[in-house]
Amino acid sequence: MHPNSRLLFAKYTLPHFGAASSVLEIGPDGFPSTYRNLVPIAVASWDTLDILSDSRLTYPASDPYHFPVESDRYDVVLAGNVLEHVPRVWVWIKELARVCKPGGVVITINPLSWPYHAAPLDCWRVYPEGMKALYEEAGLEVLLATYESIEAEWYRRSIPGMTFSEYLARRPWPVRILYRIITWLGFPAMAAYDTITIGRKANR
Repeated sequence: MHPNSRLLFAKYTLPHFGAASSVLEIGPDGFPSTYRNLVPIAVASWDTLDILSDSRLTYPASDPYHFPVESDRYDVVLAGNVLEHVPRVWVWIKELARVCKPGGVVITINPLSWPYHAAPLDCWRVYPEGMKALYEEAGLEVLLATYESIEAEWYRRSIPGMTFSEYLARRPWPVRILYRIITWLGFPAMAAYDTITIGRKANR
């Protein structure tokens, strides 16, 4: 998980987690996940779901459009760096809304500037206006929809792309040193931009 995704999560989402919260995370990156480790309190439950067959998941090998979860189950439904890999996002987002409790929130973070990365497929880059349309179609009240790069604040100048440190890691060491020098002098470094969206499910 790239740093900007973690930074946006820490900046915008933590007030939505409470000690009594039941959480469902879609596509965790570990056990516990990076997002779970960023929440500074113990929550009532933190369940996980993925299309992969992994015994550590609460719901392994799940259909992305039909979760094996009862409706109105979770206070927080979270999916970070998942949306871009889902072909039918307009169906998928409704499933996130379905398993969310009335009054609960759905949180998604998805890359905007990141290059193509198939795992096993890469389908979408969605701006806030597109996310608002998806959330509203799923019956969610949009509380926040923005795209931002907190990473960009680390550099004198930046351009949208992938995380600069990960870009450099793919280059030979002389190139890494050269790039560090020229970005310090003001040549733009790449910084990841991501869209974060938070929506509330209406009380019935």
